[in-house]
Amino acid sequence: MTSKNLNKIQTKKRKPTTKSGKSRAKRGTRRIWLILLQLFTVGIILFFTFFMLVYLGFTGHVPSSRQLNEIKNPQASEVFSEDGKLLGRYYVENRSNVRFDEISPNVINALIATEDARFYEHRGIDEIALMRVFFKTILLQDRSAGGGSTLSQQIAKNLFPRNNMWVFSMPVNKLREAIIAYRLERIYSKEEILTLYLNTVPFGENIFGIEVASERFFSKSPKNLTVDEAAVLVGMLKANYTYNPRINPERSKTRRNVVIGQMVANDFLTEAEGDIFQAKPLELKYRRISYNEGPAPYFLEMLKPELLEWCASHTKENGEPCNLYTDGLRIETTVNYDFQYFATQSVQEYMKNLQNVFDDHWKDADPWRGDASILQRAVKRSERYNAMIAGGKTEEQIDAAFQQKIKTTLFTWDGLKQVETTPIDSVKYYLNYLNAGFLAIEPSSGNLKAWVGGIDFRFFKYDHIVSKRQVGSTFKPFVYLAALENGLSPFDYYPNEKKVYEDYQDWSPSNSHGEYEGFYSMEGALAQSLNTVAVDIMVQTGIDETIATSRELGIASDLPEFPSLALGVASMSLKDLLFAYATILNRGVRVQPNYLVSIANNQGETLEEFSPEPAEPTSLNAVNCQIVTRMMQSAVNNGTGTSIRSVYQIPGDFAGKTGTTQNHSDGWFVGMTPNLVTGCWVGAEDPGVHFRTIRFGQGAYMALPIVGKFFHKLYRDSRYKNMQYASFPPLNDELLADLDIPHYKELFELEREENFIERLFAGESKEDKLREIRDPKQSKEKPKVWETIKSIFKKKK
Repeated sequence: MTSKNLNKIQTKKRKPTTKSGKSRAKRGTRRIWLILLQLFTVGIILFFTFFMLVYLGFTGHVPSSRQLNEIKNPQASEVFSEDGKLLGRYYVENRSNVRFDEISPNVINALIATEDARFYEHRGIDEIALMRVFFKTILLQDRSAGGGSTLSQQIAKNLFPRNNMWVFSMPVNKLREAIIAYRLERIYSKEEILTLYLNTVPFGENIFGIEVASERFFSKSPKNLTVDEAAVLVGMLKANYTYNPRINPERSKTRRNVVIGQMVANDFLTEAEGDIFQAKPLELKYRRISYNEGPAPYFLEMLKPELLEWCASHTKENGEPCNLYTDGLRIETTVNYDFQYFATQSVQEYMKNLQNVFDDHWKDADPWRGDASILQRAVKRSERYNAMIAGGKTEEQIDAAFQQKIKTTLFTWDGLKQVETTPIDSVKYYLNYLNAGFLAIEPSSGNLKAWVGGIDFRFFKYDHIVSKRQVGSTFKPFVYLAALENGLSPFDYYPNEKKVYEDYQDWSPSNSHGEYEGFYSMEGALAQSLNTVAVDIMVQTGIDETIATSRELGIASDLPEFPSLALGVASMSLKDLLFAYATILNRGVRVQPNYLVSIANNQGETLEEFSPEPAEPTSLNAVNCQIVTRMMQSAVNNGTGTSIRSVYQIPGDFAGKTGTTQNHSDGWFVGMTPNLVTGCWVGAEDPGVHFRTIRFGQGAYMALPIVGKFFHKLYRDSRYKNMQYASFPPLNDELLADLDIPHYKELFELEREENFIERLFAGESKEDKLREIRDPKQSKEKPKVWETIKSIFKKKK
């Protein structure tokens, strides 16, 4: 067989083999495709099953379109001053909602450029971004490639927290968020999506939403944010703590510039504009306004029970009671924001200085001087002690716990201090602190204008405007008013002598300066705050009569039926004291505290407006009230309150009264102008802690400076400087002239003038003539003899 034939035979034999191979290859390919098709089908079925499990809520609640259409975040209720400025919030989450037109375009542009550049092109799910995440982030493990979540998906994550599904957590939650995002985009417009996002996103520090963030870090509304400020806040969304401009300013600035770079890359800014904003320094105007902090935390705490009661008795459209913490109520009050600011500043400035004086006064000694009862009272007032008692702990367990060291934050006037100390040492630490209360009211209406209940609400919850302490000599104006009401003369002179009151256990009052000489008019005695004269006048008037006059002024506190009442041994609150003074200033007309103006819902619809209670006339004589006001003017002009003029340079009509209690435990000062009644109390939380000397412990040193600083700041402000030109209602000219007598006389002067007057009267009743001279209707017909008396008195001046 030739090789040619052999080749033919071999070729013929190979042909069927080739056909069989091709067939097998085709069958293999078909098998692979079939397997792939089967896998794809199974995948589709599994994905559909997975999708339906998520969609139907088996892996966690997926809100319906109807529920999404009724999204309501817990929204803080806000309290505003009379001039529309925010005083504080009540909240579960510190959140406040704004409209789209109340947000700066700079914020919108920075947000879109950084978080969702294709925001206006997708319908809740960005497929292109998802593909980028799949290939770069998942397959190539490039964590810097960015996420695929749209703003709508982020809203879903913020509003509906993720569920823990073990290894399935990520796919389940991502799909759930995609479903919610798609539904959101069908319900809301793009502008509404942006608004919803910016109202719900967290910014750290327990704040939510662009309005609260803008207010906290830049002290402005989100409408007024500049490009660089908007970039700072949007930059925080990547990591609230890491890029917090207060805590990490350099990191925040770097992140801010990244955001500005994104704005340039997405054509929201030109390169030149980007360079300008990136070169700017990071400038904050940080301000905390919350429940514990802000301009008026003590006022909010005082207001809270009344608001809770109001909410319990008022329902929403769905029939549920209003909720102070979640319904976003808008509460308007009578407080003046500037007055509140001046008051807070005055308290903080002076109390920091006074605390240094107090610490130096005691040096290394304990102000409670080893009195174990003072320390024990402080322990039992502490939150820790009361919490442990409520938890069923025994005294032995509590004592042991108070000896164990803990990490805590302490208040200091130089900022908060992190320390490791025992609870008992912490109690001792705070026992050394002096505190204060300041209140300002409008006497004609009873409107509260400023309310500072302490030096720092975070650490000192006790409100010293409503707490009761002995009022000291601030009670004396009530004594003198009672005397006038019961016929004692403002023209008589009263001996400044140390008396023993045998009917009252041989009690004998003394003056703080220890001097007992001469005779004083009522005005002179009140101006110098003489204890001896005040007690003498009250005994002549009658203790019951003095108490009755005090009740007419609105004082409801317990008033002891003892001559020491004249020295202010009764305890009352600063608020009650000031409203009694306001009644005097109002010439016997009593007003009630007024502070609520209106309450509106989160849509701005007024739910209720509040009217002040009508003023209530009393039986008090208007002229007598004016005379007492004049006496208190003398206390400021040439008495115990002269530093109002000499140190703080307060011009215009001003009346006031200092007050100091036993052992210098309490310092008081009430300062009045024609349109404002202010008062201040200063002391330690426990009366057993105080200055050792009258020099530092008197009201003129402890409390008056705060009132002085307040009016100094007020009158320096161009918006309020005209207040200094207001005048007290004038007295009748004749009576005013009659009151123009010396405050003090020596014995020989008084005897000579009394003898002359007795001879001049020739047996007539001096009391009748004195009443006549005080009566404006009869004063025009006074005998010429009174003109002679007045001329004598003027010469003696």
